[in-house]
Formats: sequence, structure tokens, C-alpha cells
Amino acid sequence: MNHQELLKQSCEQMDIPLSQEQIQQFMAYKDCLLEWNEKMNLTAITEEKEIIQKHFVDCISIATASMPKENASVIDVGTGAGFPGVPLKIVFPSLKVTLLDSLQKRISFLEEVVNRLQLQGINCIHSRAEDGGQNVLYREQFDYCMSRAVASLPVLLEYCLPFVKEGGYFISMKGPGVQEELKDSQKALEILGGRVERIQEVAIPYTDLKHTIVVIKKIGQTPKQYPRKAGKIIKNPIV
Repeated sequence: MNHQELLKQSCEQMDIPLSQEQIQQFMAYKDCLLEWNEKMNLTAITEEKEIIQKHFVDCISIATASMPKENASVIDVGTGAGFPGVPLKIVFPSLKVTLLDSLQKRISFLEEVVNRLQLQGINCIHSRAEDGGQNVLYREQFDYCMSRAVASLPVLLEYCLPFVKEGGYFISMKGPGVQEELKDSQKALEILGGRVERIQEVAIPYTDLKHTIVVIKKIGQTPKQYPRKAGKIIKNPIV
């Protein structure tokens, strides 16, 4: 199976059909990622088949747990090389997507991806999550906040829930062993205005990869003092 077929069939197995144009956009994204990865560290995964499975299909799998509404506003916090925000924008073109990252080099890469793929309705913002969460332009402005960033759930909740409007959702992609993190997150959820709505195990087609998608609904406003400064969030998470 070639790379295009692998992507197409993996998505079909998740009941997410892709058009030929969308498949071509993913291939252009892959090429851009590999090209830029030679001059800066964007991903440790450099084998093309693995990029498709461990990045693209993995990100698209979010939609099996929480299908975004048409025209919804989405922020991807700590987006890195654009995951999951860019794959979701390709699959659901009506989404209004904001990619937020603290490293200007990565933002430059993402702007190149947006241009090459001719994506409309997508912004690349250079900011730390804790600064963005206190910025009136972004605070409680989004229907969805998504993150594939590597941090414990209590830490991610403080970084991400401030971006979500009441009634919206924070969606976190975690490994299989998430139950302990959920236990540690009860206090953060209560303080920051979130409630766990769904926990879904996802298997990536044609691999033995499994992960957990945690869907958290924003049920109340986040108090103004959150998010705190980065050092405090990591050293003293709300647990």
C-alpha cells in the first residue's frame, strides 16, 4: 500500500473520508515537514509511513471522539509542527484554527505550511500558553482547545481551559494510562471550570498504537488569576 492509500484507508476505517485534494495536501505537508526538519528539530519521526500513521492519522482520530462543529473556532496549544491543528483543518476546512507555539522558528515553519497548502482561516501565533491564556484576544474565545503537548493533565488544564468559552471543550490526547492523571485532575477541573464529559480509547488503523482522548466540557468561567506564570504551573500544579 502506498502512502496515499495508507492515509485514505486508515481514515476510511475511522469513518472519515478524504478527497483526493485533501490527500494531496497531506502529502505536501509531509514533504514540507521533512524538508524543514533537516534544518530544525520538528519531529523525531522521519520515516514517511510513520509520519502518516503516528502524526496525521493519530491527529485525525480526535474526530472519532469529538467531531468538531461546522465553522467552530479551534486553538491548538503548543502545536509544535502543527499537530493536531493542521491535520484537522485539512479534514474539516470550515474550522477557524489558531496555532499557538512559543518558538518563532516553528511559527515560521507553520506559516510556510499554510502558504503551500493554501489554507484559509488559519492563524499562527507566537506566544507562550500562559501569556495567551491571559490575553483578551484569546481568553475564553474558542469553541475547542486541543493539545497533543506532553505534560500532565493538571498542568494542561491550567494552560488550556482559559482559552475555552463556556459550553466549549478542551480535548487532550493522552497515552493509555490516563486514569491516574484524571484522579490528580479533580481539583484543577473544579477550580478552572471543567468537567470530564468523555474518555475514549482510540486504536490507530494498521498499527498497534492506542491512545486515549479526554473530552472536557467548560462549564464555568476560569478565575482571572489562572493561568499563572509558567514556573508556578509546572512546579506547583493544581492537585
